[in-house]
Amino acid sequence: MKITVAKSEPEFFQVAASRIAAQIREKRDAVVGLATGRTTKPIHAAVCDLHRQSPFDVSRVTVFAMDEVTNVPREYAGSCYDILLQQIVRPLGIPLENFIMPPTYSSDFDAEAKRFEQHIADRGGIDLQFLGIGEDGHLGFNQPGTPFNSTCRHSRMDRELEARIRRETQSPDSAKLGGLTLGIKNIMQSRKIVLAANGSRKARIINTALNGPITPDVPASVLQLHPACEVILDPAAAEFLF
Repeated sequence: MKITVAKSEPEFFQVAASRIAAQIREKRDAVVGLATGRTTKPIHAAVCDLHRQSPFDVSRVTVFAMDEVTNVPREYAGSCYDILLQQIVRPLGIPLENFIMPPTYSSDFDAEAKRFEQHIADRGGIDLQFLGIGEDGHLGFNQPGTPFNSTCRHSRMDRELEARIRRETQSPDSAKLGGLTLGIKNIMQSRKIVLAANGSRKARIINTALNGPITPDVPASVLQLHPACEVILDPAAAEFLF
């Protein structure tokens, strides 16, 4: 595992963005898994800045989010589809047929999970999986306790996120909100992984995930076993590492 600590938060965003751009430049038909959240929005903006400054071919790249909120409208600004559409796909001009995402509504999410896995496999598998990390060590909707052999599936979300999405979408309590997510096994099959974390609120879990025991109780700890994983941090997130 390679650990890169940027000198500042602005440099952190630039370094993280450079890894995504470099993968696309290196392999024009790369399959790139992206993440959504507070950390990744400035990173995606930095990728777009790099593209404006020194354009690279995105006509054959495939992008996807490793998870998606379910039972909400796809147009909801908090859906992973809409976030990546607005932050990456449209600004870079990635063809929509190369933006592969599961639906937000389905009568059979188990079948959709298998279909999502197959879409990725049909394009050659994941070249680069970009990850964020939750303060409890979760990856996507893989919450603490998720088995390391888990694959793509429909999962419940944590209560705090569910409460926020219900408020924003005015979803009634009867609507079963959840998330369709790639599993730990899918993540670990990626050829390269980049995990990015910034801010002091991530410092303790970063130290636990990278220096603690490898355990399903901290899903991100499994990344210690990946042969090509880079962790990119700002100084605040790296506070307890050294």
